[in-house]
Amino acid sequence: MAYPSTSTAAREEWEGGTCVLTYKPLDVDAIMRSVRDDGAGATAVFVGTTRNSFKGKVVTRLEYQAYSRLAIKTMVQILKDARTAVSRSTHQPPAHNVPSLISCTVHHRLGAVPVGEPSIVIAVSSPHRKEAFVACERILEDVKEKAQIWKREYYEGVREEEAEWKGNNC
Repeated sequence: MAYPSTSTAAREEWEGGTCVLTYKPLDVDAIMRSVRDDGAGATAVFVGTTRNSFKGKVVTRLEYQAYSRLAIKTMVQILKDARTAVSRSTHQPPAHNVPSLISCTVHHRLGAVPVGEPSIVIAVSSPHRKEAFVACERILEDVKEKAQIWKREYYEGVREEEAEWKGNNC
């Protein structure tokens, strides 16, 4: 299967975060380990998988495409925004110079993603659970809303040419 030249694998890393677009299956355990830190009291992980149905139709697979150069920049900004927006827990006294988030990562699959396989994995480590959960959900919603990634749903009994393209926020 040929993919558009704009939908290419991409990776961006910086201190405290990593964003990845890949055609390879996502290794949830490795992604979770990538945010591990001895200062983290919590790691929140979200794994979005291809489900087998949508609005009464049997889904056979999803296909993701992206404008990768822009999508990876958007994802980086989403992680950086989460790092500054998620407030410190009341468990942590203000005098301590401990960030509310230690490390964040988002990996999004491109190409065909069969039913049951992950299409997105988000992992966030933090000194406390509240910040990790809040950041994880914020990152997910922002990626779905802002990242230049589109999905195509393939349904059982429907010709492949009639598969539906949708924004990633569907």
